[in-house]
Amino acid sequence: MAVSAESKTRQVYEFGCYRLDPEKELLLRDDETIPITPKAFQILLVLIRNKKQVVTKDDLMKTVWPDTFVEEANLSRNIFLLRKALGESPQDHQYIVTVPGRGYRFAEDVELVPDREMNLVAVSRSKVEVQVKETRPWRWIAASAILLAVMASVAWRLFIHHTPVLTAKDTVVLADFANSTGDPVFDGTLRQGLAVQLEQSPFLSLISDSRIQQTLRLMDMSPDTRLTPNLAREIGERTGSAAFLYGSIAQIGTRYLLTLNAARCSNGELLTSSEAQASDKNHVLDAVGQLVSEIRNKLGESLSTAQKFDTPLEQATTPSLEALQAYTLGRRAMSGRGDWSAAVPFFQRAVSLDPNFAIAYARLGMSYRNLGEAGLGAQNAQKAYQLRERASEYERFYIDSHYYLIGVADLEKARRVLELWAQTYPRDFTPRADLFDVYVIRGQCEKALAEAREGVNLEANGVMYGEVVFADICLNRFQDARSTIQEAQTKELDSPTLHFHLYRLSFLQNDEAGMAQQVEWAAGKPGTEDVMLEYDAESKASFGQVRQSRELSRRAIASAEQAEKTEIAARYQAEAGFREALFENLPEARLLAAKALTLSKGREVEYEAAQVLAMAGDVAKTRRLVEDLVQQFPEDTVVLLIYLPALRAQLALTAKRPAEALDALQTGAPFVLSTTAAGRPMSLYSVYVRGQIFLTERKGPEAAAEFQTIIDHRGIVENSPIGALAYLQLGRAYTLSGDKGKARAAYQTFLNLWKDADPDITALKQAKQEFSELK
Repeated sequence: MAVSAESKTRQVYEFGCYRLDPEKELLLRDDETIPITPKAFQILLVLIRNKKQVVTKDDLMKTVWPDTFVEEANLSRNIFLLRKALGESPQDHQYIVTVPGRGYRFAEDVELVPDREMNLVAVSRSKVEVQVKETRPWRWIAASAILLAVMASVAWRLFIHHTPVLTAKDTVVLADFANSTGDPVFDGTLRQGLAVQLEQSPFLSLISDSRIQQTLRLMDMSPDTRLTPNLAREIGERTGSAAFLYGSIAQIGTRYLLTLNAARCSNGELLTSSEAQASDKNHVLDAVGQLVSEIRNKLGESLSTAQKFDTPLEQATTPSLEALQAYTLGRRAMSGRGDWSAAVPFFQRAVSLDPNFAIAYARLGMSYRNLGEAGLGAQNAQKAYQLRERASEYERFYIDSHYYLIGVADLEKARRVLELWAQTYPRDFTPRADLFDVYVIRGQCEKALAEAREGVNLEANGVMYGEVVFADICLNRFQDARSTIQEAQTKELDSPTLHFHLYRLSFLQNDEAGMAQQVEWAAGKPGTEDVMLEYDAESKASFGQVRQSRELSRRAIASAEQAEKTEIAARYQAEAGFREALFENLPEARLLAAKALTLSKGREVEYEAAQVLAMAGDVAKTRRLVEDLVQQFPEDTVVLLIYLPALRAQLALTAKRPAEALDALQTGAPFVLSTTAAGRPMSLYSVYVRGQIFLTERKGPEAAAEFQTIIDHRGIVENSPIGALAYLQLGRAYTLSGDKGKARAAYQTFLNLWKDADPDITALKQAKQEFSELK
């Protein structure tokens, strides 16, 4: 320890019970050092030196972060930390007053006074320096010794002997708040607010709602059972969690008292607790933020991450309890059950109650996208991005990645954000789920499967199991896919998505009874029935049963319209038109494409309708749609590298310019195995067109290779009619090559598939004639 004296008098600022030493960058309260970050100290110093005056946010950021670009959220976080250091409550800002739309003002009187005889110089991990004047030495030596002992104890607790209660490998279960206020708006909502705050932390990992619901089902309990502390502890034991958090809210007059406790799952031992008060109902969410900030540090999270990832709840999410309540119900439907249709109205209500609720827009966009309403999905993702400054660091990862994934569909930017998200929050499955989407759109199913499996390892929920199944089907691993579905259902993780996959598998494994079973399961279920009916319409067309296909398609469209899925209904119209065009019923194909465009101008609708019109020879309308796609989606990877090459190739093929058609397809070559982006019935259609081009040029071996690619990727083509028609075209390619044996085998396979086809279809008549000529 070093003791020294200063020969000159220094000046310090005093306000209330606080002293601020600019030279030593110390903030003290009654001679007790208040921990404060350097940036927060600099902000306080600027405000004090400009006391009673408004300091704009821009001036503060330029002064505290010179020559560095920072976002306003950094300033907000430091103001929040500074207010905590000064003991201000969210509703009582005695010192730092926010001036809406401008900046901040230091409201308290400040005095500039000479430094006292004894000044605390520094507290470090190993050293405390004290300055002592020689006057009245024994009195000051005694005082110095006492203060030194106190500060050494504080330093030991804060910096040396801080044993974490939890580790970065532990998981935590959140119980519901005990609500004695009688106000139902707090039921479930405070738990969601707590979750929003805690999920910002890279240190703490919460057991997700989907896993909690799964565990409850295995306990023969309703997945909506309220989580009491005892039940949360039992779930923690079953999931191998280290701790559970349980809180309470009580009303005392107009004020609200909130408590939050952390206890061990193994024995119920209390680990730590926090308490906060709110002056009224409107400030309850502020109090939740206080609880979380304290509990994170007490559970062992480092100060650096706790400060960096600690956006106040009212800023990160919403100041409206009612909006948060609706959001809570939407998250429960979306994350727990994977029921996108049920989630949509809750998120809609959340954003209607708070039009600035950024993350609610993002979740709403993802729900629409998963329902096939790509246009609405993009609109809401873009709205969330516009409001992203009102979000936490964690929420921004979600908002940014979904903006690039479904808002503007720039897959490379989406991939970069998702990879950074996965690095920052390595125990979060969500970036893995979305990286899966990036890879399936790019046609990289092996990479997609790897991300899906990693996601299941992190979070074994219905969504991740569904993605594993999807990837296995794309890779023709049908039995693996079925086993995964059985495993998910055994774990009580059933969902509509898994039933859609079961239908697909039944088709691919020639199980007509299984297909019928799934159609029956979906009957009468809004938002689900239409999908299964359209699947069945596609299957019937794949077998040449066009009349049945048309009837099922009409029912699917009606069901989608009844469920208010307008864009989906339009896509069903366009897909029906695509089937008619394949079977050379061109007038009906044009009519269906026109009907689709009257319902929606969504990306997929315009592409699918344009493809139908190009096949039907309507060049002018196709080109107008191509121009519209270019103008609407200038950054869209799918439009630029999948849709436009396919459309330009089809136009060139229709115009009998095969070389130009091949050149157009070359642009999209890296995406030929893309699955979900281009619309399920049109997957691998660019390969089909390339095969047709080679047939036009009478290049038999080249054409055969293209049609064989379709046949080899049954899991991607699924029940699209081009899967069956590829055998007919393969027979023609082998005929051109002079290989009659292989040609007969290909024709025979096609005729077997179409044994129950409508007899008047042109393709069937041609196939029979061509096959007879080979004998």
